[in-house]
Amino acid sequence: MIAETVCSAVSAAGLGIAVVTAYRRRFLAAARIAAYSLVPVGLVLTGVVGWLADTALSPTAWAGFGVLGAAWLLFTGTRAVERRRGTTGDGRKAARRARREAVAPTATAPPLGGTTAGPSARPSTARSAPRPGDASEDFSDIEAILKKHGI
Repeated sequence: MIAETVCSAVSAAGLGIAVVTAYRRRFLAAARIAAYSLVPVGLVLTGVVGWLADTALSPTAWAGFGVLGAAWLLFTGTRAVERRRGTTGDGRKAARRARREAVAPTATAPPLGGTTAGPSARPSTARSAPRPGDASEDFSDIEAILKKHGI
């Protein structure tokens, strides 16, 4: 009973503020304040306020919230253990096993020139020019920088 009275008083005060705001020609703000001030009356009329008041004072409801909290803790705890162990289900285990058992293909790709010549078709030079992503080119750049700084 007291909760309904408080909600009605809050709504009446909010509507009064909305009227003063509208008098100052701030109609958009007044409409927004009026909307907020009607929410408590709507909650009283739907019975939500009475239900919340009964729930807040009920030991059975608090015991139910405790049971729900314990269930949530158990659920999150078991999920954390599963993630730590890496056993989140049979599907992931089977996928991991299949990846380990996969065999790489033994055939190599044919040369880009379209010839099927063997190793004798390679250039006769002992050392080929470094490619852009070659590691020796990277090290030569580093060596040049170190020499420049006297290291």
